[in-house]
Parts: sequence; structure tokens; C-alpha cells
Amino acid sequence: MNIVILSRNSHLYSTRRLIDEGEKRGHIVEVIDPLKCDIIIEKEKPTIYYKDRYLDYVDAIIPRIGTSVTFYGCAVVRQFEMMNVFTTVTSDAIVRSRDKLRSLQRLSKAGVGMPKTVFTNYSRDVEEVIEHVGGTPVIIKLLEGTQGLGVVLAETKNAAESVLEAFNGLQARVIVQEFIKEAKGADLRALVVDGHVVGAMKRQGKEGEFRSNLHRGGTAEVVKLDDAELRLAMQASRALKLPVCGVDMLQSARGPLLLEVNSTPGLEGIEGATGKNIAKAIITYIERNRT
Repeated sequence: MNIVILSRNSHLYSTRRLIDEGEKRGHIVEVIDPLKCDIIIEKEKPTIYYKDRYLDYVDAIIPRIGTSVTFYGCAVVRQFEMMNVFTTVTSDAIVRSRDKLRSLQRLSKAGVGMPKTVFTNYSRDVEEVIEHVGGTPVIIKLLEGTQGLGVVLAETKNAAESVLEAFNGLQARVIVQEFIKEAKGADLRALVVDGHVVGAMKRQGKEGEFRSNLHRGGTAEVVKLDDAELRLAMQASRALKLPVCGVDMLQSARGPLLLEVNSTPGLEGIEGATGKNIAKAIITYIERNRT
């Protein structure tokens, strides 16, 4: 098969691993920068032009679209869909997952457990917002934040008020969530491929840090998920129509609680922690659906 990885950097660990595993299995794998693609729209003949050629020979794509290029990247994915090219993640699913509020609304409707969350069109009555999520401390998150950026722990009402006022002054949209103390700065990341969990790790924030992101100095180790955690990961994947995704959750006294779902999860942390060949699982998922 001719497989295209839509990525702006062919040297990234995840991209390199997908190339290696695809080529090992006899496929022709190419990395294409979605921002350098021209989308040509005409009656009954949607096409994509890249550098010096039309991409009319592609059998499947693996989108690795960064948050900052979601709009154009998803337009390219959508054009491939119009050309009947198989994609591991659809453009609609990527757009849905990038909107934290929309995702939480869908997941809540699907019955997925999550921390109590409030979204408000800036209310001066911060006390009421805090009460909705069970009192301080609270987590305040930028809706557009990634990798732990734009996430603040406000331990008192005054701190929460100051943070909300600051974000409001920047016209930034935020959500307020209850703080799950018993998680102790750790979370779980389950990697789902074809609707099944193929690997899971526990990420622990460095001392004094409530965020567990590896980009922020956290550590990771392999973990065996219990039935409730496996169910939550697969349920979240189905609700957002993301057959390939990373599902982040917290362990709480009332069971696993979903943090967020990542439509283009990195492979380095989870392959390193688990020793599992996640890249191969993604390539074989394409084979099952394309051949």
C-alpha cells in the first residue's frame, strides 16, 4: 500500500516509528507536510497537489496534525476523505476532539465518568462557580491548552478569582474542574487502536507538580488497567469516533474519571514505558481496513 503520514516533521519519534513499521511490512510510506498541500476542488474530481505532483495514488493516511494547524490540516484530511482514501482518524473526529468543551459535552452524554466541570461566560460570582464543582481547590484550564500549558491549580477562592479575572482579561475561554486530590499528581494514559486498548502507562508529576505531562518532567511506567478503566477508555474512543487515540484519566475514590482524549497521541512515552509496538498496531489496523 501507499501510506502517507501527514506530519510537519519527519524526524519526530512517532513519525519515524510509523515509517519503520510500515516499511517493515512492505508498504511505501511517505511523509507529507499538510501545510504544503494545495486542495483542488472541482466537480466530481477532488484532488490534492503537493510540490510537483497530484496525490492520486494514496491508499491510506495517518494524520499527525498539530493543534496549531488544526484548521488547514483537517481540510487536507477531509479532501483525502473526499478522494475515498482511508484515514486512521477522520477530520470531523479531530476537530471534535480539539474542542475540549464539545468533547466533554459528548462524553458526558455518553455516560463517561469525569471530574465535575463548569463552563461559564465569565461570571463575577466566582464563589458560585467554585461551589458547582465542590469547592476549592479547583483546576482552571484554558480550552485551547495542550501538554499541561494553560492549566492552573487554584487552592483558594481568592486565587481562583485572580486567575479567572486574568484569563478573562485576555478574552481566553476556560473551564473550571474539581481537583481530584487522591490522584496525587498522577494520571493514566491508555492508547486505543481499532477501539481496543493496546498499551497503558501511569504518568507521575514531579514532586510538587499536579500536572503529570512527560513534557513537564513527569515520569511514566507501565500499568495494567482494571475493567472500569478499560471500559472508560473504549467508551471515550467510541463516543468521539476516534478508533486511534490516547485517553487520559485519573484514578479517584469514585472510579476512573476522564481528563481528555487526544486524537494524535505521541508514541514515544507509551512505547518506552510499556515496551509495546504501538506503531505496528496502527499499521496493521490500516491493513485490516484497507485490504
